[in-house]
Amino acid sequence: MKSGPVLGIEGTAWNLSAALFDDDLIKLVSDPYKPVQGGIHPREAAQHHASVITRVIGEVLDDGPKPVAIAFSQGPGLGPCLRIVGTAARALALSLKVPLIGVNHCVAHVEIGRFASGFDDPVVLYASGANTQVLGYLQGRYRIFGETLDIGIGNAIDKFARSQGLPHPGGPEIERLARQGSYFPLPYTVKGMDLAFSGLVSAAKDASAPLEDICYSFQETGFAMCTEVTERALSQTGKNEMILVGGVGANKRLQTMLREMCDDRGAAFSVPIPQYLGDNGAMIAYTGKIMFESGSTLPVELSRVNPSFRADQVEVTWRDEPVVSGNHEESATTRGAEAVVSFTDITATKTRVSKRYRHPELDKRLINERTRAEARLISEARRVGVRTPIIREITHDAIVMERIIGQKLKENLTPETLIETGRMIGRLHSSQIIHGDLTTCNFLVQGNKLWLIDFGLALTSSEIEHRGVDIHVLYQILESTSNDSDNLKKSFMKGYRELMPEADEILTREHEIELRGRYL
Repeated sequence: MKSGPVLGIEGTAWNLSAALFDDDLIKLVSDPYKPVQGGIHPREAAQHHASVITRVIGEVLDDGPKPVAIAFSQGPGLGPCLRIVGTAARALALSLKVPLIGVNHCVAHVEIGRFASGFDDPVVLYASGANTQVLGYLQGRYRIFGETLDIGIGNAIDKFARSQGLPHPGGPEIERLARQGSYFPLPYTVKGMDLAFSGLVSAAKDASAPLEDICYSFQETGFAMCTEVTERALSQTGKNEMILVGGVGANKRLQTMLREMCDDRGAAFSVPIPQYLGDNGAMIAYTGKIMFESGSTLPVELSRVNPSFRADQVEVTWRDEPVVSGNHEESATTRGAEAVVSFTDITATKTRVSKRYRHPELDKRLINERTRAEARLISEARRVGVRTPIIREITHDAIVMERIIGQKLKENLTPETLIETGRMIGRLHSSQIIHGDLTTCNFLVQGNKLWLIDFGLALTSSEIEHRGVDIHVLYQILESTSNDSDNLKKSFMKGYRELMPEADEILTREHEIELRGRYL
């Protein structure tokens, strides 16, 4: 259905912006809130939005065509800001007698990225102040493959910038200073498909190095973490397109890292023009337009804002299911996110691949540490009764082990296999082994037996937190790849409870970890 121009109003946080969008952008007007000091103050930002919203919308509509619908950012975001925008959108829709469309802010970033790139089915890195997520479309929703477990990369940058007396937002100044810096090690925290930045911020604040070196090392570390989990999503899903969206996407170093990673994987990469990267009314108007054309509108009584509105809560009515390639030919080698595995009839050799996007010192350290830790924990897991390959030889970057022939768990997701998966992880966790990367590509099903074949991010820990994160990674993968994820998770917990006495406490922690991903 061809609709006509849609007015979009964005105001989730710092930027009050409105736009009119038809087949292309007609007009975009923004008036950002600029704090006198520190970060965003929600009530001050809302007061700013209230003071400028009439003028901004008026400028967009002045001498333009009448909109056929009003779209607004329904969430996620800062509650006071969202309420200003929601109230204005409802009043305008009633006044003009046109439909109202509530748009998920995160989904809007994705859709304007798809529009700008022309890509059909990309993996998306959404990097902004409060959000750091890796998303992809599957079975009617945008699934979150991985995300920050604490703060977004943009907020991490701003927190560090404030500690050094740099202006807000801190990204541009840190990027400028980083061009003059040299590398030194900072904490690198990747947990399967997820990541965390608090340790990086704390270490950067306490560092005694020159500010240029801290800025350089902060970027090299934080952006490499983002690139690694994005590559893991590309590997897990088999997609061959990738886009970067969100305000932090304007950083040239992050763009370079992602482009190098995609080039090395043979994937297409795109980043929208700057006016589409940060929060903007155009993305709300465009997404509202495609939602309207697919029949997604809101009765006024259902138009309440939602500060914790998740991208994976949105029913995507405007997209068709992508065509999945049926090519599953066996090969003498396979490539994952971190390594290439080559096979003989009886052995599998896992060789970690140097990453062009990572600083050479960081790259070498990760390869050495992960190879040694993996070999040790494969052997320890085997000793406690978990089926793992027998190790035959170890070098600084490679492990030669027994070859296990079987079907990946992601191709055999049944209640029975998930019960056995739960037993296996319960056995690991009760022995204080944390796998660190519980994706369904790292299990092999062989008859009625299950094997765990990859311990690349494993560690030892007795902490509830680490066990909860381990399960959270698995749950995210199940939610992003299966329509039956609730039942599969129940099956997993049935097996897990058999061997893990603290199972219920760990499950509670997993839910707390999930809630941390909400927009705060």
